Amino acid sequence: MARRRKGRDISGWLVVDKPAGITSTAVVNKVRWAFDARKAGHAGTLDPEATGVLAVALGEATKTVPFVTDALKAYRFTIRFGQATNTDDAEGEVIATAEARPSDAEIEAALSQFTGDISQVPPQFSAVKIDGDRAYKRAREGDSFELAARPLYVDALRLVERPDPDHAVLDMVCGKGGYVRALARDLGRALGCHGHVTGLRRTWSGPFDAEDGVSLDLVDELAKSPELDTYLLPLEDGLADLPELRCTAEGAARLRNGNPGMVLTSEADYGDVAWASYQGHAVAVGIYRAGELHPTRVFRTGA
Repeated sequence: MARRRKGRDISGWLVVDKPAGITSTAVVNKVRWAFDARKAGHAGTLDPEATGVLAVALGEATKTVPFVTDALKAYRFTIRFGQATNTDDAEGEVIATAEARPSDAEIEAALSQFTGDISQVPPQFSAVKIDGDRAYKRAREGDSFELAARPLYVDALRLVERPDPDHAVLDMVCGKGGYVRALARDLGRALGCHGHVTGLRRTWSGPFDAEDGVSLDLVDELAKSPELDTYLLPLEDGLADLPELRCTAEGAARLRNGNPGMVLTSEADYGDVAWASYQGHAVAVGIYRAGELHPTRVFRTGA
């Protein structure tokens, strides 16, 4: 028999306003410790030097992580023109320089080629796996390798301000799997002047906003206390982008047992991914078909 994991049976989302200088994994571990939770995960890694929204899921909320990960996310970032680095950010070594600096008009004209459905090659220093190894591990060891381009949807990309000729601040809204560092690198190349990221902040991620985030200092201060629980958001928040279907007690019982259950109301079309609720609590996520939800994930919380 598998050993039961120690900790509290607690579920929900904590939106952390991640500081610079710490990994996303370290933030998750800190939150899990502070809540004494059995299980924790997060929706979308941030680089150690990046700040902003890191949505941490506890308990049953971890089952909703894919839906937040798949949602659009927004970033504000600063590009340094005239230098390319091996990491595509300020932490790396400068590998190329240029004297040219783009005008505001040139930057704005170039942005159109990085919106919509594009292809993007991840940075050499990234968590992409190559034959079982992380790319950053191979890069640190000096290995030579090529990474395949990946599809990325960029919903919006705009120039926000120009502090000086060497720098530009931009806002981007994109889908999952995007690397802001790679976009800065590619924009610098398109402008003929190189570029890398010097500052990056995720301002929102799906339903979660940085303005609602708590600091790690507060997590430390309130660790293991009932007051910290008041900052926990319901797991249903992670399902905000899916249609909600209300069901009866009988339907909820069937769904919780992994069987198709009848739903009373529907904002979904046939074949859509949706979630069922009973008395305000999430019961299951699944595929909607002709008045029933066919569950793919079942939640063990709520009434």
